[in-house]
Amino acid sequence: MTTESRDVVVVGAGPAGLFATYYAGFRGLDVTLVDAQSEAGGQVTALYPGKLIHDVAGFPAITGSGLVAGLLTQAKEYSPRLLFDTDVTGLSRLEDGTFDVLTSNRGALHAKTVVLATGVGGIHPRPLPVGHEWHGRGVVYIVSDVASHAGDDVVVVGGGDSALDWALALRPAARTVTIVHRRRAFRAHAALLAQAEREGIGLVTEAEVVAVDGDHRVRQVLVRLDSGETLDLPADTVVGALGLLSAPTPFPEWGLAVRQRKVLVDSRMQTSVPGVFAVGDASTYDGKVALIATGFGEAATAINNAAVHIDPELSLMPGHSTDEELAPPTTRTGQVPVVAVTQEVGA
Repeated sequence: MTTESRDVVVVGAGPAGLFATYYAGFRGLDVTLVDAQSEAGGQVTALYPGKLIHDVAGFPAITGSGLVAGLLTQAKEYSPRLLFDTDVTGLSRLEDGTFDVLTSNRGALHAKTVVLATGVGGIHPRPLPVGHEWHGRGVVYIVSDVASHAGDDVVVVGGGDSALDWALALRPAARTVTIVHRRRAFRAHAALLAQAEREGIGLVTEAEVVAVDGDHRVRQVLVRLDSGETLDLPADTVVGALGLLSAPTPFPEWGLAVRQRKVLVDSRMQTSVPGVFAVGDASTYDGKVALIATGFGEAATAINNAAVHIDPELSLMPGHSTDEELAPPTTRTGQVPVVAVTQEVGA
């Protein structure tokens, strides 16, 4: 079964996909947003809803859940069709240059253009090599509620941005926070490391956790330094921050050119298949900086180029939303779009 045709189908409801959905409505395009998860936010909602994000313009710091809530409210402004709990299983280009986006439970979504905002695909945290058996009893990989760790002694295992972000988020609530990293140098941003030092977060480097002990839940970890010395650290909570593991992406099967598992795009954010665009962590190009903020700009670029792909007579640049002369977004017939609310959440 094929549904009614849409101007754009956006695949993925992370930050870039949510902004692409809003911007498509702003340009007067009708849009369907589809995501395999039961709620919006993608990796942000799944992995760090309570963590502070510091590199989004206009927000010195905002929680992941706060950012997603704002983006979702914005995305709904032009009444898109929202389909959650729906896997995209295939992408088929038809003879007329349009597309069928194949789904697990809603048939084929017909679209004139497609924007892939799938992030890094199916992901889950890399388990701790020592201590994973305590998962759910003091070992965690996601901190959904910082306040629930008030008064805890916390040990964070890792040396990247996520490790520093979790440590800084937990520091105001926890009694102590200590980061254990196997190397001397950190992969994390220097500013985060300097802030951690200012806020009294312990840094144990050239070391690894060799044991996690407790009774019905974690009480301490044993850390071995490269020098051979060992440390017993009190720990009510151990946060694993060793990165993410992701499932293989289907992009090559869909006929898209890829590089290192990401979709190659040009300056229009268009893939090797005309009419298919990719933004955010799903896309790659020379010189790309992988930030949430970057994804927002890519989403606007993709949607503006998608609009011109649909109707070459449209202007690539519609004007700025702050222009006094800018009328409400119009459709290609010149009429102000009146779109009924047709949001569908859940299976």
